[in-house]
Amino acid sequence: MFDLVIRNGTVVDGTGAPRVQADIAVTDGLIVEVGKIDGRANHTIDAEDLIVAPGFVDPHTHYDAQICWDDITTPSCWHGVTTVMMGNCGVGIAPCRPQAREIAAWDLVNVEAIPFDVLNQGVTWDWETFPEYIDAAAARQSGLNLGFSAPLTPFRHYVMGDESMERAANDAERSEIASLLREAMTAGAFGFTTTNAGQHVGFEGRPLACRLADATELRAYSNVLRDLGRGTIEIALTNEVSKVDESERELLDLLLSESGRPVTWLALLNRDDNPNACQETLIEVADLLERGAVPQSTCRPFIVQLDLRTPFIFANMACWNPVLNRPVEEQISVLSDAKFRAEFKQALKRPLIFSSRWEVATVLEATDPAMAKYVGRTVADIAVERNADPVDTFLDLAIEDQLRMQFNYELFNADESRIPELITDPRTMIGLSDGGAHVDSLCDAGYCTYLLGTWVRDNPVMTLERAVQRITTEPAALFGITHRGRIAPGLAADFAVFDMATVGSDKTGIMRNDLPGGGRRLVVPARGIEYTIVNGEVLFEHGNDTGARSGQVLHSARA
Repeated sequence: MFDLVIRNGTVVDGTGAPRVQADIAVTDGLIVEVGKIDGRANHTIDAEDLIVAPGFVDPHTHYDAQICWDDITTPSCWHGVTTVMMGNCGVGIAPCRPQAREIAAWDLVNVEAIPFDVLNQGVTWDWETFPEYIDAAAARQSGLNLGFSAPLTPFRHYVMGDESMERAANDAERSEIASLLREAMTAGAFGFTTTNAGQHVGFEGRPLACRLADATELRAYSNVLRDLGRGTIEIALTNEVSKVDESERELLDLLLSESGRPVTWLALLNRDDNPNACQETLIEVADLLERGAVPQSTCRPFIVQLDLRTPFIFANMACWNPVLNRPVEEQISVLSDAKFRAEFKQALKRPLIFSSRWEVATVLEATDPAMAKYVGRTVADIAVERNADPVDTFLDLAIEDQLRMQFNYELFNADESRIPELITDPRTMIGLSDGGAHVDSLCDAGYCTYLLGTWVRDNPVMTLERAVQRITTEPAALFGITHRGRIAPGLAADFAVFDMATVGSDKTGIMRNDLPGGGRRLVVPARGIEYTIVNGEVLFEHGNDTGARSGQVLHSARA
Protein backbone atom coordinates (compact mmCIF):
# COMPACT_ATOMS: atom_id res chain seq x y z
CA MET A 1 0.00 0.00 0.00
CA PHE A 2 1.49 3.32 -1.09
CA ASP A 3 0.84 6.56 0.79
CA LEU A 4 0.14 8.47 -2.44
CA VAL A 5 -0.12 7.67 -6.13
CA ILE A 6 -0.34 10.36 -8.80
CA ARG A 7 -1.87 8.68 -11.85
CA ASN A 8 -2.11 9.51 -15.56
CA GLY A 9 0.03 12.65 -15.38
CA THR A 10 2.47 14.05 -17.91
CA VAL A 11 5.73 13.87 -15.98
CA VAL A 12 8.40 16.50 -16.59
CA ASP A 13 11.20 15.28 -14.35
CA GLY A 14 13.30 18.45 -14.01
CA THR A 15 16.39 17.19 -15.83
CA GLY A 16 15.39 18.55 -19.24
CA ALA A 17 14.48 15.07 -20.48
CA PRO A 18 11.38 14.72 -22.68
CA ARG A 19 8.06 14.47 -20.87
CA VAL A 20 6.49 11.04 -20.37
CA GLN A 21 3.09 9.71 -19.39
CA ALA A 22 3.57 7.98 -16.05
CA ASP A 23 2.26 7.32 -12.59
CA ILE A 24 4.26 8.20 -9.48
CA ALA A 25 4.10 6.29 -6.20
CA VAL A 26 5.13 7.80 -2.86
CA THR A 27 5.80 6.21 0.51
CA ASP A 28 7.17 7.90 3.66
CA GLY A 29 7.71 11.17 1.80
CA LEU A 30 9.88 9.62 -0.91
CA ILE A 31 9.28 8.70 -4.54
CA VAL A 32 9.41 4.91 -4.75
CA GLU A 33 8.25 4.21 -8.33
CA VAL A 34 7.77 6.09 -11.60
CA GLY A 35 5.97 4.29 -14.44
CA LYS A 36 2.87 2.14 -14.67
CA ILE A 37 1.78 1.52 -11.09
CA ASP A 38 -0.82 -1.08 -10.21
CA GLY A 39 -0.69 -0.96 -6.41
CA ARG A 40 -3.25 0.68 -4.17
CA ALA A 41 -2.71 3.90 -2.24
CA ASN A 42 -4.14 5.72 0.77
CA HIS A 43 -4.52 8.79 -1.43
CA THR A 44 -4.79 8.89 -5.23
CA ILE A 45 -4.63 11.95 -7.46
CA ASP A 46 -5.86 11.74 -11.05
CA ALA A 47 -3.49 14.02 -12.98
CA GLU A 48 -4.92 13.35 -16.43
CA ASP A 49 -4.34 16.41 -18.68
CA LEU A 50 -2.03 17.87 -16.01
CA ILE A 51 1.74 18.35 -15.83
CA VAL A 52 3.53 16.75 -12.88
CA ALA A 53 6.82 18.54 -12.19
CA PRO A 54 9.22 18.63 -9.27
CA GLY A 55 8.31 21.26 -6.69
CA PHE A 56 9.88 24.55 -7.64
CA VAL A 57 12.93 25.81 -5.73
CA ASP A 58 13.10 29.57 -5.07
CA PRO A 59 16.75 30.60 -4.56
CA HIS A 60 16.21 34.15 -3.30
CA THR A 61 13.64 34.98 -0.63
CA HIS A 62 13.39 37.05 2.53
CA TYR A 63 10.87 35.03 4.50
CA ASP A 64 13.20 35.02 7.55
CA ALA A 65 10.67 36.97 9.65
CA GLN A 66 7.46 35.90 7.90
CA ILE A 67 7.89 32.24 8.84
CA CYS A 68 7.19 33.32 12.42
CA TRP A 69 3.55 34.10 11.57
CA ASP A 70 2.89 32.33 8.26
CA ASP A 71 3.38 28.58 8.37
CA ILE A 72 2.72 28.06 4.65
CA THR A 73 4.95 30.89 3.36
CA THR A 74 2.55 32.71 1.08
CA PRO A 75 2.40 33.58 -1.73
CA SER A 76 5.23 31.27 -2.88
CA CYS A 77 3.30 28.13 -1.97
CA TRP A 78 0.44 29.18 -4.26
CA HIS A 79 2.79 29.07 -7.26
CA GLY A 80 4.07 25.50 -6.90
CA VAL A 81 7.17 26.44 -4.90
CA THR A 82 8.02 23.75 -2.37
CA THR A 83 11.48 24.93 -1.21
CA VAL A 84 12.52 28.49 -0.33
CA MET A 85 16.05 29.71 0.39
CA MET A 86 16.29 32.52 2.96
CA GLY A 87 18.85 34.77 4.63
CA ASN A 88 19.79 36.65 1.48
CA CYS A 89 21.46 40.03 0.89
CA GLY A 90 23.39 39.83 4.15
CA VAL A 91 20.39 40.80 6.29
CA GLY A 92 18.47 38.67 8.78
CA ILE A 93 17.39 38.16 12.37
CA ALA A 94 19.81 35.55 13.70
CA PRO A 95 22.01 35.47 15.63
CA CYS A 96 20.60 38.28 17.73
CA ARG A 97 21.05 39.26 21.37
CA PRO A 98 17.83 40.38 23.10
CA GLN A 99 19.06 43.96 23.41
CA ALA A 100 19.73 44.15 19.66
CA ARG A 101 16.33 43.05 18.40
CA GLU A 102 15.23 46.56 17.49
CA ILE A 103 18.40 47.07 15.42
CA ALA A 104 17.81 43.80 13.55
CA ALA A 105 14.22 44.82 12.88
CA TRP A 106 15.20 48.23 11.52
CA ASP A 107 17.75 46.57 9.26
CA LEU A 108 14.86 44.62 7.71
CA VAL A 109 12.75 47.77 7.53
CA ASN A 110 15.41 49.64 5.58
CA VAL A 111 16.80 46.87 3.38
CA GLU A 112 13.72 44.74 2.76
CA ALA A 113 10.94 47.29 3.33
CA ILE A 114 9.04 45.27 5.93
CA PRO A 115 7.18 47.68 8.26
CA PHE A 116 8.55 47.93 11.78
CA ASP A 117 5.11 47.48 13.38
CA VAL A 118 4.65 44.23 11.46
CA LEU A 119 8.00 42.92 12.67
CA ASN A 120 7.39 44.16 16.21
CA GLN A 121 4.13 42.23 16.41
CA GLY A 122 5.02 39.21 14.29
CA VAL A 123 8.58 38.11 15.09
CA THR A 124 8.60 35.63 17.95
CA TRP A 125 12.26 36.00 19.00
CA ASP A 126 12.37 32.50 20.47
CA TRP A 127 16.08 32.20 19.70
CA GLU A 128 19.39 33.97 20.14
CA THR A 129 21.93 31.94 18.19
CA PHE A 130 21.65 30.87 14.56
CA PRO A 131 21.27 27.15 15.41
CA GLU A 132 18.47 28.11 17.82
CA TYR A 133 16.79 30.09 15.02
CA ILE A 134 16.85 27.01 12.77
CA ASP A 135 15.49 24.86 15.60
CA ALA A 136 12.68 27.35 16.21
CA ALA A 137 11.76 27.21 12.51
CA ALA A 138 11.63 23.42 12.62
CA ALA A 139 9.46 23.42 15.74
CA ARG A 140 6.77 25.53 14.05
CA GLN A 141 6.04 22.85 11.41
CA SER A 142 6.19 24.57 8.04
CA GLY A 143 4.16 23.84 4.96
CA LEU A 144 7.24 24.32 2.74
CA ASN A 145 10.83 23.17 2.94
CA LEU A 146 13.04 25.88 4.40
CA GLY A 147 16.68 26.43 3.52
CA PHE A 148 18.76 29.01 5.38
CA SER A 149 21.92 30.85 4.46
CA ALA A 150 23.78 32.81 7.12
CA PRO A 151 23.38 36.58 6.58
CA LEU A 152 26.60 38.33 7.51
CA THR A 153 25.10 41.47 9.12
CA PRO A 154 23.64 39.87 12.27
CA PHE A 155 26.81 37.79 12.73
CA ARG A 156 28.98 40.90 12.68
CA HIS A 157 26.63 42.76 14.99
CA TYR A 158 26.48 39.83 17.41
CA VAL A 159 30.26 40.01 17.86
CA MET A 160 31.01 43.72 17.33
CA GLY A 161 27.86 45.49 18.52
CA ASP A 162 27.30 49.01 17.19
CA GLU A 163 30.84 49.15 15.85
CA SER A 164 29.82 46.61 13.21
CA MET A 165 28.17 49.55 11.45
CA GLU A 166 31.34 51.66 11.62
CA ARG A 167 34.43 49.60 10.79
CA ALA A 168 36.01 46.34 9.75
CA ALA A 169 36.54 43.60 12.31
CA ASN A 170 39.86 43.18 14.11
CA ASP A 171 41.67 39.85 14.25
CA ALA A 172 39.87 38.54 17.33
CA GLU A 173 36.45 39.63 16.10
CA ARG A 174 37.05 38.19 12.67
CA SER A 175 38.02 34.85 14.19
CA GLU A 176 34.89 34.80 16.36
CA ILE A 177 32.60 35.65 13.44
CA ALA A 178 34.20 32.91 11.35
CA SER A 179 33.66 30.48 14.21
CA LEU A 180 29.97 31.44 14.40
CA LEU A 181 29.64 30.93 10.65
CA ARG A 182 31.20 27.49 11.00
CA GLU A 183 28.70 26.74 13.77
CA ALA A 184 25.87 27.87 11.49
CA MET A 185 27.11 25.61 8.69
CA THR A 186 27.30 22.71 11.13
CA ALA A 187 23.68 23.44 12.07
CA GLY A 188 22.69 23.26 8.40
CA ALA A 189 23.25 26.68 6.79
CA PHE A 190 23.82 26.64 3.03
CA GLY A 191 26.58 29.25 3.05
CA PHE A 192 26.64 32.95 3.79
CA THR A 193 25.29 36.10 2.18
CA THR A 194 26.34 39.73 2.03
CA THR A 195 25.80 42.93 0.07
CA ASN A 196 27.88 45.53 -1.65
CA ALA A 197 24.91 47.71 -2.62
CA GLY A 198 24.81 51.30 -1.49
CA GLN A 199 21.02 51.33 -1.15
CA HIS A 200 21.31 48.72 1.59
CA VAL A 201 21.34 50.90 4.68
CA GLY A 202 20.42 49.63 8.10
CA PHE A 203 19.58 50.94 11.55
CA GLU A 204 19.41 54.76 11.74
CA GLY A 205 20.31 54.99 8.06
CA ARG A 206 23.85 53.74 8.75
CA PRO A 207 25.55 51.32 6.35
CA LEU A 208 24.31 47.77 6.74
CA ALA A 209 26.93 46.08 8.90
CA CYS A 210 28.06 43.51 6.34
CA ARG A 211 29.04 46.31 3.95
CA LEU A 212 31.83 47.22 6.37
CA ALA A 213 33.47 43.79 6.10
CA ASP A 214 36.84 44.25 4.38
CA ALA A 215 38.69 41.86 2.10
CA THR A 216 40.49 40.20 5.01
CA GLU A 217 37.17 39.43 6.67
CA LEU A 218 35.55 38.12 3.51
CA ARG A 219 38.58 35.95 2.87
CA ALA A 220 38.25 34.39 6.34
CA TYR A 221 34.53 33.75 5.95
CA SER A 222 34.98 32.31 2.46
CA ASN A 223 37.66 30.00 3.83
CA VAL A 224 35.04 28.50 6.17
CA LEU A 225 33.16 27.19 3.14
CA ARG A 226 36.37 26.09 1.45
CA ASP A 227 37.42 24.09 4.50
CA LEU A 228 34.00 22.43 4.82
CA GLY A 229 33.78 21.76 1.09
CA ARG A 230 30.18 22.90 0.82
CA GLY A 231 28.05 26.00 0.75
CA THR A 232 27.21 28.86 -1.59
CA ILE A 233 27.82 32.60 -1.29
CA GLU A 234 25.12 35.05 -2.30
CA ILE A 235 25.85 38.76 -2.75
CA ALA A 236 23.84 41.79 -3.78
CA LEU A 237 26.75 43.02 -5.86
CA THR A 238 26.03 45.84 -8.21
CA ASN A 239 25.53 49.49 -7.33
CA GLU A 240 24.62 50.27 -10.91
CA VAL A 241 22.05 47.69 -11.93
CA SER A 242 23.37 45.14 -14.42
CA LYS A 243 26.85 46.70 -14.50
CA VAL A 244 29.88 45.26 -12.68
CA ASP A 245 32.59 47.82 -12.02
CA GLU A 246 36.23 46.99 -11.35
CA SER A 247 35.92 46.88 -7.56
CA GLU A 248 32.86 44.62 -7.81
CA ARG A 249 34.72 42.37 -10.20
CA GLU A 250 37.57 42.11 -7.70
CA LEU A 251 35.08 41.27 -4.96
CA LEU A 252 33.54 38.46 -7.02
CA ASP A 253 37.01 37.16 -7.80
CA LEU A 254 37.97 37.16 -4.12
CA LEU A 255 34.85 35.27 -3.03
CA LEU A 256 35.28 32.66 -5.78
CA SER A 257 39.00 32.21 -5.17
CA GLU A 258 38.89 32.02 -1.39
CA SER A 259 35.81 29.81 -1.06
CA GLY A 260 36.18 27.51 -4.04
CA ARG A 261 32.38 27.52 -4.02
CA PRO A 262 29.65 28.95 -6.30
CA VAL A 263 28.84 32.64 -5.87
CA THR A 264 25.43 33.87 -7.00
CA TRP A 265 25.06 37.62 -7.45
CA LEU A 266 22.36 40.21 -8.02
CA ALA A 267 21.29 41.14 -10.53
CA LEU A 268 20.89 41.20 -14.28
CA LEU A 269 17.84 43.18 -15.34
CA ASN A 270 17.20 44.93 -18.62
CA ARG A 271 17.39 48.72 -18.46
CA ASP A 272 15.57 51.02 -20.83
CA ASP A 273 18.26 53.67 -20.34
CA ASN A 274 21.05 51.21 -21.17
CA PRO A 275 19.56 48.37 -23.25
CA ASN A 276 22.85 46.56 -23.77
CA ALA A 277 23.98 46.58 -20.14
CA CYS A 278 23.20 42.92 -19.42
CA GLN A 279 24.85 41.52 -22.52
CA GLU A 280 27.92 43.71 -22.09
CA THR A 281 28.29 42.57 -18.49
CA LEU A 282 27.99 38.89 -19.43
CA ILE A 283 30.90 39.40 -21.82
CA GLU A 284 32.98 41.38 -19.32
CA VAL A 285 32.67 38.78 -16.55
CA ALA A 286 32.70 35.66 -18.76
CA ASP A 287 35.81 34.30 -17.05
CA LEU A 288 34.18 34.61 -13.62
CA LEU A 289 31.04 32.90 -14.86
CA GLU A 290 33.15 29.95 -15.96
CA ARG A 291 34.56 29.73 -12.42
CA GLY A 292 31.15 29.56 -10.74
CA ALA A 293 29.74 33.09 -10.60
CA VAL A 294 25.99 32.88 -11.28
CA PRO A 295 23.98 36.06 -11.92
CA GLN A 296 20.31 35.99 -11.02
CA SER A 297 17.57 37.49 -13.16
CA THR A 298 13.80 37.41 -13.34
CA CYS A 299 11.39 36.48 -16.10
CA ARG A 300 8.93 39.26 -15.24
CA PRO A 301 8.79 43.02 -15.67
CA PHE A 302 10.15 44.54 -12.47
CA ILE A 303 7.30 46.79 -11.40
CA VAL A 304 7.41 48.52 -8.02
CA GLN A 305 4.68 50.21 -6.06
CA LEU A 306 6.10 53.00 -3.95
CA ASP A 307 5.21 55.76 -1.57
CA LEU A 308 7.49 58.31 0.04
CA ARG A 309 6.86 57.25 3.63
CA THR A 310 9.06 54.23 2.92
CA PRO A 311 11.31 55.41 0.07
CA PHE A 312 13.58 52.36 -0.13
CA ILE A 313 14.14 52.83 -3.83
CA PHE A 314 16.02 56.08 -3.20
CA ALA A 315 18.17 54.80 -0.32
CA ASN A 316 21.32 54.76 -2.46
CA MET A 317 21.10 58.56 -2.82
CA ALA A 318 22.75 60.39 0.09
CA CYS A 319 20.26 63.25 -0.15
CA TRP A 320 17.47 60.86 0.93
CA ASN A 321 19.14 59.79 4.20
CA PRO A 322 17.29 62.49 6.23
CA VAL A 323 13.98 61.07 4.94
CA LEU A 324 14.50 57.46 6.06
CA ASN A 325 12.82 56.29 9.29
CA ARG A 326 11.48 59.73 10.17
CA PRO A 327 8.00 60.90 11.19
CA VAL A 328 5.85 62.04 8.27
CA GLU A 329 6.03 65.69 9.34
CA GLU A 330 9.84 65.62 9.21
CA GLN A 331 9.79 63.78 5.90
CA ILE A 332 7.51 66.39 4.36
CA SER A 333 9.76 69.16 5.63
CA VAL A 334 12.80 67.62 3.94
CA LEU A 335 10.96 66.84 0.70
CA SER A 336 9.70 70.43 0.53
CA ASP A 337 13.15 71.93 0.94
CA ALA A 338 14.64 73.56 -2.17
CA LYS A 339 18.16 72.36 -1.33
CA PHE A 340 16.98 68.74 -1.09
CA ARG A 341 15.17 69.03 -4.41
CA ALA A 342 18.23 70.43 -6.14
CA GLU A 343 20.37 67.56 -4.78
CA PHE A 344 17.76 64.98 -5.82
CA LYS A 345 17.61 66.36 -9.35
CA GLN A 346 21.39 66.26 -9.56
CA ALA A 347 21.51 62.65 -8.34
CA LEU A 348 18.99 61.64 -10.99
CA LYS A 349 21.35 62.75 -13.75
CA ARG A 350 23.33 59.55 -13.18
CA PRO A 351 20.72 56.92 -12.31
CA LEU A 352 21.85 53.75 -10.56
CA ILE A 353 18.44 52.23 -9.82
CA PHE A 354 15.64 54.78 -10.25
CA SER A 355 15.90 56.12 -13.79
CA SER A 356 13.36 58.99 -13.47
CA ARG A 357 11.28 57.98 -16.51
CA TRP A 358 8.24 59.91 -15.38
CA GLU A 359 6.23 58.69 -18.34
CA VAL A 360 6.07 55.23 -16.66
CA ALA A 361 5.49 56.56 -13.13
CA THR A 362 1.73 56.26 -12.63
CA VAL A 363 -0.44 57.38 -9.73
CA LEU A 364 -1.97 54.14 -8.49
CA GLU A 365 -3.81 55.20 -5.36
CA ALA A 366 -4.62 58.42 -3.48
CA THR A 367 -6.10 58.80 -0.01
CA ASP A 368 -7.33 62.38 -0.20
CA PRO A 369 -10.53 62.49 -2.31
CA ALA A 370 -9.30 65.73 -3.85
CA MET A 371 -6.34 63.81 -5.31
CA ALA A 372 -8.45 61.04 -6.84
CA LYS A 373 -8.46 62.85 -10.19
CA TYR A 374 -4.81 61.95 -10.65
CA VAL A 375 -5.22 58.17 -10.26
CA GLY A 376 -4.24 56.34 -13.43
CA ARG A 377 -2.28 59.27 -14.83
CA THR A 378 1.48 59.53 -15.24
CA VAL A 379 3.65 62.01 -13.39
CA ALA A 380 4.88 63.30 -16.75
CA ASP A 381 1.33 64.06 -17.87
CA ILE A 382 0.44 65.78 -14.60
CA ALA A 383 3.65 67.84 -14.75
CA VAL A 384 2.65 69.17 -18.17
CA GLU A 385 -0.81 70.03 -16.87
CA ARG A 386 0.72 71.88 -13.92
CA ASN A 387 3.42 73.48 -16.04
CA ALA A 388 5.94 72.19 -13.51
CA ASP A 389 9.14 70.17 -13.39
CA PRO A 390 8.31 66.42 -13.16
CA VAL A 391 10.55 65.92 -10.12
CA ASP A 392 8.78 68.73 -8.28
CA THR A 393 5.44 67.35 -9.44
CA PHE A 394 6.28 63.89 -8.10
CA LEU A 395 7.26 65.27 -4.70
CA ASP A 396 4.37 67.75 -4.56
CA LEU A 397 1.78 65.08 -5.36
CA ALA A 398 3.12 62.90 -2.56
CA ILE A 399 3.15 65.79 -0.09
CA GLU A 400 -0.38 66.89 -1.02
CA ASP A 401 -1.58 63.39 -0.08
CA GLN A 402 0.47 63.34 3.16
CA LEU A 403 2.89 60.85 1.57
CA ARG A 404 0.13 58.23 1.32
CA MET A 405 -0.05 58.39 -2.47
CA GLN A 406 0.97 55.14 -4.15
CA PHE A 407 2.87 55.20 -7.44
CA ASN A 408 3.50 52.35 -9.90
CA TYR A 409 6.86 52.41 -11.63
CA GLU A 410 8.20 50.08 -14.32
CA LEU A 411 11.72 49.88 -12.99
CA PHE A 412 13.41 47.16 -15.10
CA ASN A 413 12.50 44.61 -17.78
CA ALA A 414 9.84 47.04 -18.97
CA ASP A 415 10.49 46.01 -22.58
CA GLU A 416 9.35 42.41 -22.37
CA SER A 417 10.78 41.62 -25.80
CA ARG A 418 14.23 41.75 -24.18
CA ILE A 419 13.44 39.28 -21.39
CA PRO A 420 13.91 36.08 -23.46
CA GLU A 421 17.62 36.72 -24.11
CA LEU A 422 18.16 36.83 -20.33
CA ILE A 423 16.13 33.80 -19.32
CA THR A 424 17.32 31.56 -22.15
CA ASP A 425 20.99 32.28 -21.44
CA PRO A 426 22.30 29.22 -19.54
CA ARG A 427 24.74 31.40 -17.61
CA THR A 428 21.95 33.12 -15.70
CA MET A 429 19.69 31.72 -12.99
CA ILE A 430 16.00 32.53 -12.93
CA GLY A 431 15.00 33.61 -9.44
CA LEU A 432 15.16 36.96 -7.70
CA SER A 433 11.67 36.64 -6.26
CA ASP A 434 12.45 38.58 -3.05
CA GLY A 435 9.50 36.72 -1.51
CA GLY A 436 8.64 38.22 1.87
CA ALA A 437 10.39 41.54 1.21
CA HIS A 438 9.24 44.94 -0.05
CA VAL A 439 5.84 43.79 1.05
CA ASP A 440 3.84 46.86 0.04
CA SER A 441 5.78 47.74 -3.10
CA LEU A 442 6.48 44.65 -5.20
CA CYS A 443 5.76 40.94 -5.41
CA ASP A 444 7.77 38.79 -7.81
CA ALA A 445 7.13 35.54 -5.92
CA GLY A 446 4.95 34.37 -8.81
CA TYR A 447 7.85 34.14 -11.24
CA CYS A 448 7.50 30.37 -11.69
CA THR A 449 3.92 30.50 -12.94
CA TYR A 450 4.72 33.61 -14.99
CA LEU A 451 7.57 31.74 -16.70
CA LEU A 452 5.34 28.79 -17.55
CA GLY A 453 2.35 30.81 -18.71
CA THR A 454 4.10 33.64 -20.49
CA TRP A 455 7.32 32.19 -21.88
CA VAL A 456 6.35 28.56 -22.48
CA ARG A 457 2.68 28.73 -23.50
CA ASP A 458 1.79 32.26 -24.65
CA ASN A 459 5.09 33.45 -26.12
CA PRO A 460 7.12 30.25 -26.42
CA VAL A 461 10.82 30.95 -26.08
CA MET A 462 11.74 27.69 -24.35
CA THR A 463 10.31 24.21 -24.02
CA LEU A 464 8.32 23.14 -21.01
CA GLU A 465 11.09 20.70 -20.12
CA ARG A 466 13.71 23.44 -20.15
CA ALA A 467 11.56 25.87 -18.19
CA VAL A 468 10.94 23.31 -15.44
CA GLN A 469 14.65 22.51 -15.31
CA ARG A 470 15.41 26.22 -14.88
CA ILE A 471 13.28 26.48 -11.72
CA THR A 472 13.98 23.07 -10.18
CA THR A 473 17.27 21.28 -10.73
CA GLU A 474 19.29 24.40 -11.52
CA PRO A 475 18.63 26.32 -8.28
CA ALA A 476 18.76 23.08 -6.29
CA ALA A 477 22.17 22.25 -7.76
CA LEU A 478 23.51 25.72 -6.93
CA PHE A 479 22.96 25.02 -3.24
CA GLY A 480 24.04 21.39 -3.39
CA ILE A 481 20.51 20.07 -2.91
CA THR A 482 20.53 16.74 -4.71
CA HIS A 483 17.57 15.14 -2.94
CA ARG A 484 15.02 17.53 -4.46
CA GLY A 485 14.33 19.29 -7.73
CA ARG A 486 13.96 16.08 -9.77
CA ILE A 487 11.48 13.27 -10.10
CA ALA A 488 13.17 9.91 -9.64
CA PRO A 489 12.90 6.97 -7.23
CA GLY A 490 14.57 7.64 -3.90
CA LEU A 491 14.15 11.42 -4.02
CA ALA A 492 11.89 13.63 -1.92
CA ALA A 493 8.28 13.67 -3.08
CA ASP A 494 7.90 17.40 -3.79
CA PHE A 495 5.62 18.18 -6.76
CA ALA A 496 3.93 21.02 -8.57
CA VAL A 497 0.95 19.68 -10.51
CA PHE A 498 -0.47 22.19 -12.95
CA ASP A 499 -2.71 22.73 -15.95
CA MET A 500 -0.58 23.99 -18.84
CA ALA A 501 -3.63 25.56 -20.45
CA THR A 502 -4.25 27.93 -17.53
CA VAL A 503 -1.03 28.22 -15.52
CA GLY A 504 0.22 31.76 -15.03
CA SER A 505 0.19 34.93 -12.96
CA ASP A 506 -0.21 38.63 -13.58
CA LYS A 507 2.45 41.33 -13.79
CA THR A 508 0.91 43.28 -10.95
CA GLY A 509 -0.52 42.12 -7.66
CA ILE A 510 -3.35 42.89 -5.30
CA MET A 511 -3.06 44.59 -1.93
CA ARG A 512 -4.14 42.77 1.21
CA ASN A 513 -4.10 43.81 4.86
CA ASP A 514 -3.14 40.41 6.23
CA LEU A 515 0.21 41.05 7.92
CA PRO A 516 0.45 41.15 11.74
CA GLY A 517 -1.48 44.15 13.01
CA GLY A 518 -3.30 44.48 9.70
CA GLY A 519 -0.21 45.57 7.78
CA ARG A 520 -0.46 45.91 3.99
CA ARG A 521 1.24 43.65 1.52
CA LEU A 522 1.14 43.13 -2.22
CA VAL A 523 0.52 39.54 -3.35
CA VAL A 524 0.27 37.90 -6.77
CA PRO A 525 -2.26 35.04 -6.97
CA ALA A 526 -1.50 31.97 -9.06
CA ARG A 527 -3.51 30.36 -11.81
CA GLY A 528 -3.46 26.74 -12.90
CA ILE A 529 -1.58 25.19 -9.96
CA GLU A 530 -3.86 22.29 -9.06
CA TYR A 531 -1.69 20.65 -6.38
CA THR A 532 1.36 21.65 -4.35
CA ILE A 533 2.78 18.53 -2.71
CA VAL A 534 5.54 18.66 -0.10
CA ASN A 535 7.30 15.52 1.11
CA GLY A 536 4.43 13.38 -0.15
CA GLU A 537 1.61 15.33 1.47
CA VAL A 538 -0.77 17.63 -0.39
CA LEU A 539 -0.38 21.19 0.88
CA PHE A 540 -2.65 22.88 -1.67
CA GLU A 541 -5.44 21.23 -3.62
CA HIS A 542 -7.22 23.33 -6.26
CA GLY A 543 -6.05 26.48 -4.49
CA ASN A 544 -7.16 25.39 -1.02
CA ASP A 545 -4.89 24.84 1.99
CA THR A 546 -5.35 21.27 3.20
CA GLY A 547 -3.74 21.89 6.59
CA ALA A 548 -0.80 19.57 5.93
CA ARG A 549 2.47 20.85 7.37
CA SER A 550 5.09 18.42 6.12
CA GLY A 551 7.84 20.84 5.17
CA GLN A 552 11.33 20.25 6.48
CA VAL A 553 14.17 22.51 7.53
CA LEU A 554 16.91 21.46 5.12
CA HIS A 555 20.48 20.77 6.25
CA SER A 556 23.30 21.59 3.85
CA ALA A 557 25.26 18.46 4.70
CA ARG A 558 22.27 16.18 4.15
CA ALA A 559 20.40 17.95 1.34
